[in-house]
Amino acid sequence: MADVLTTGVWNRVMVADLGFSAALVGLLTGLRYFLAPLGVLAGRWSDTHTIGGYRRLFWIWLGRAMMVLSTLALGFVTAELVRTVGEPVAPALWLALAVSFLLFSLGNAISGSTFLALIYDRAAQHQRGRAVGLVWTFLLIGFAVSGIFFSVLLPEQESAALGYSADALLTLFLAAAAALCLLWIVSMLGEERRRTAVPAQAHDNLKSSLRADLSVVWRSPPLRHFLLYLTMSMLFAFFQDSVLEPFAGQVFGIDASQTNRYSAYWGTAAILSSFGTLVLMRSTARFTHSNASMLGLAVLAAAYLTLSASSLLTMQALVMPSLLLLGLGLGAWNIGTLGMMMDMSPRGRAGTFLGFWSFSVTIARGVGVAGGGVILEIAKGASGELASAYGTVFVVGLLGILFSVWSLRRVKRESFHTKLVSGDRVAAMFSLSLD
Repeated sequence: MADVLTTGVWNRVMVADLGFSAALVGLLTGLRYFLAPLGVLAGRWSDTHTIGGYRRLFWIWLGRAMMVLSTLALGFVTAELVRTVGEPVAPALWLALAVSFLLFSLGNAISGSTFLALIYDRAAQHQRGRAVGLVWTFLLIGFAVSGIFFSVLLPEQESAALGYSADALLTLFLAAAAALCLLWIVSMLGEERRRTAVPAQAHDNLKSSLRADLSVVWRSPPLRHFLLYLTMSMLFAFFQDSVLEPFAGQVFGIDASQTNRYSAYWGTAAILSSFGTLVLMRSTARFTHSNASMLGLAVLAAAYLTLSASSLLTMQALVMPSLLLLGLGLGAWNIGTLGMMMDMSPRGRAGTFLGFWSFSVTIARGVGVAGGGVILEIAKGASGELASAYGTVFVVGLLGILFSVWSLRRVKRESFHTKLVSGDRVAAMFSLSLD
């Protein structure tokens, strides 16, 4: 819900309806990804300390509470922009927007990696990949449901200048904040056992610095290439994130009530793809996390190719197939890549290393979200045509996905040579490297 609300609904309102720069809006929505280093620190702290008897839960609930508050503030500010459309924007409103996204970003950073670490703690070693895959699938269900939920809350109104009123937009944000608060509190109750002290291994981890842990990643060829793959694939998988809905609105004139449902379309396809990938991984031993990632990248490349053709040839009929391919590719790619993140994290330092991986993917996604808008503005200025400008964004995304395929092949080759196939062996290698 939080992702759809910011990068979907709010992005569409600001760019396509109110006419603000896609680059500026992309930088605001991508701010959370640039604060990702805080996730590494929160993850490391949760490895070695407890707060109120909890290692992970404190950070999860604190971060999500900050995101709820930011959603409320964002709703009031955006509604005011809609009421005063056509008038100069007061500096106080820009400041309020910046503070809202700063709060959202801080909350997202400190709760993301610690949530992954909690999944790591709760799942048995051989089930961690499936566990995080199931969690991802429920995340996709949230994308699909929230897309429908928001389109119902923001119906088309013929009497309103923008197709909806400021009051209707504010109601949407208030309802979203209430739903987020309820879900984030209730879902985590009882998910972590209260401790009187941290595990003994955590005290040993205090002897190793954050810098030493990072150097282990850089000195190991499999981990170094995995870091490259993780960064590049995340960057270009979400290169379309900030431009997809404005693309449909500006090139084909599709109204907001329809583009708000795009996340439901590709999200449903991703859910089916995720379940299919999990079934294949369970029934076929040779269908590994890396193979699932490779399959996902191939389908994502097809999605970008179709989007490029839709824009450059001005073929609206290709928009829906592109969304379906996007969802199918994201489902398989995410199941495989999240499983690889778990495999590449050692026991006892899950918070730290999942923080590293989360830092990588969030920075990359931030660059992707903002980069799509920046490339759009550059291409628009160079060509003066919306269709070719959007087509340029999708072509760049296609080339990036193809580079990600190459980097994943390097990970598989290096992992084979070092027999790096399980979390335990990763942990052993870390221990040897640090010694």
